Amino acid sequence: MVKPIIAPSILASDFANLGHQCKCVVDGGAEWLHLDVMDGHFVPNISLGSPVIASLRNALPRNAEKPVFFDCHMMVSNPEQWIEDIAKAGGDGYTFHFEATDDPLGCIKKVKAAGMKVGVSVKPGTPVEVLFPIIEEIDLALVMTVEPGFGGQKFMPDMMSKVELLRKKYPKLNIQVDGGLAKDTIAPAAEAGANVIVAGTSVFRAENPKEVIDYLKGSVVENLTAKGLLSKV
Repeated sequence: MVKPIIAPSILASDFANLGHQCKCVVDGGAEWLHLDVMDGHFVPNISLGSPVIASLRNALPRNAEKPVFFDCHMMVSNPEQWIEDIAKAGGDGYTFHFEATDDPLGCIKKVKAAGMKVGVSVKPGTPVEVLFPIIEEIDLALVMTVEPGFGGQKFMPDMMSKVELLRKKYPKLNIQVDGGLAKDTIAPAAEAGANVIVAGTSVFRAENPKEVIDYLKGSVVENLTAKGLLSKV
């Protein structure tokens, strides 16, 4: 059984008010925060690193009344290099790109040894079948619904066939979608079986983030329930 999880991407936040904005979306019902780490090499953009994650962890400590899971999406070359830094900074999950390493199993083992949950992501042009040999070793599969590297891109509905295939083969897997998710695009993602929804612009730049989070989660709950996959835990 799987849980519906909304993970707002801080890439769309106002970094001058990052701590306050993150607290607002967590208070609005977000269970996770999605932290996009970009190195300017694997993707043509540079975003944030372990110092920002550490500062945000101080603002949102693990011993808070409502702790929030730091879902670190590593859009970086050589993802093995940053595992210890992200763990020490306060990362809870470490999702690297399948395309970024020649040894995905070795990277998975290092992430687990550092005490973090592990996810593996595939770009739009990468067949999702590449994850099948390692699927039993991971906690999450991330299907990119835009090209990684920049926020605010349009959702790619043709990526939903990957989600459908994963959900059919692995009904208990956490399946995350990232890119262009909003009230007008959540339906196909939820219907395909995604349960972890990354939403940046649509949440952080909404007049009422809680209303958007509730809408996204409601769509996921409806579809997971229809599939008999909803976890009540």
